[in-house]
Amino acid sequence: MRSLIDESGLSLRDFADQADLDAEQLTECLSGTNPFSSVDLAVIADEFHVSMDWLLTGAEQPLAVAARTTTGKAAEALAVARDYVARRADLDKLGYPQPWRPVSPTARSGNGYAAQGEALARSALKAVQHQGRSVPQDGLPEMIEAVFGADVAVEPMGDGFDGLAAMGQGAKLIVLSTTSNPARQRFTLAHELGHLLADDDQDIHLDRDIFDQAQKKDPSEQRANAFASALLLPEQSLRDAVSAAKLTRETFSALCCDFRVSPETMAYRLLKLRVIDAGACDYYKRMTVREAAAVAGRADELDQRIAASEKKRLPGLLARDTRAAYEAGRATLRPYASLLGVDVDKLREQLAAEQDNGGAA
Repeated sequence: MRSLIDESGLSLRDFADQADLDAEQLTECLSGTNPFSSVDLAVIADEFHVSMDWLLTGAEQPLAVAARTTTGKAAEALAVARDYVARRADLDKLGYPQPWRPVSPTARSGNGYAAQGEALARSALKAVQHQGRSVPQDGLPEMIEAVFGADVAVEPMGDGFDGLAAMGQGAKLIVLSTTSNPARQRFTLAHELGHLLADDDQDIHLDRDIFDQAQKKDPSEQRANAFASALLLPEQSLRDAVSAAKLTRETFSALCCDFRVSPETMAYRLLKLRVIDAGACDYYKRMTVREAAAVAGRADELDQRIAASEKKRLPGLLARDTRAAYEAGRATLRPYASLLGVDVDKLREQLAAEQDNGGAA
């Protein structure tokens, strides 16, 4: 704590004021006479952009090191992930851990990494179905948060970054980039979930380009790609859809729209399942997402999906628990306001108005 005060360049009185403490109270806390409360630590952590874990231990987490030593868009993504992970670590100490619900691979996993990914996807699909949800029909971020308990955030990162999976300090987090390519974003999300469920790497797994040819040689990437393909295009659902109508350019395009994947992803999955041969795969994979939507007569639907994929999204579970900690009196309103990116006083007025209206905004 003393090193943080020194680095801030503030006087003891000014530091105390910024931390919502009086100078005498801060002095007592520093001397050990009156230890910092969890609320005090949460306020200081939020105000000075550090984690409660760092305040208590002084140790720098691997994600923090990665964020400090990486450059470009990846560095921006790591900084965002670091903030969200630190917030979850703080909430964990307040009694709000990440509600992570992993799955174990089913049988028939085989020895190859791709086979392992498909087995993991089968288990994931069972968990999805158990909760009465559907991968093709449900919003994928909301479904992942509800079924598996991992947070999903979407941030405007621009080119040079697809997504990352962060696993440090008890957090399970996926960060995606906003994009005008919803099919790629959806595949990236499933891919990153595969990394989390497979427990690939520790603390952070960064994907600048999930379709990079060199990256595809990595065993963990092979497993994550196989997982994503099998999750987004469940074998039985896909076979049933294909058997219901003869596969033509029109029906293929409709399938791409129904399952919300790119023609290339659909073509390779059908080839893997031996529904089509290599020649048909080569023919269909050349279609663009826009072309498939036009052929299927669903261009308006694609435009809506593009608009959604270009929007920033806060991690839903983190937002829920941050608000819950405030409402339970375990934290001030500041962490919730800073997460939402709004003025704390305006948020307090808004929440008061919600209570006056019976909980409706």
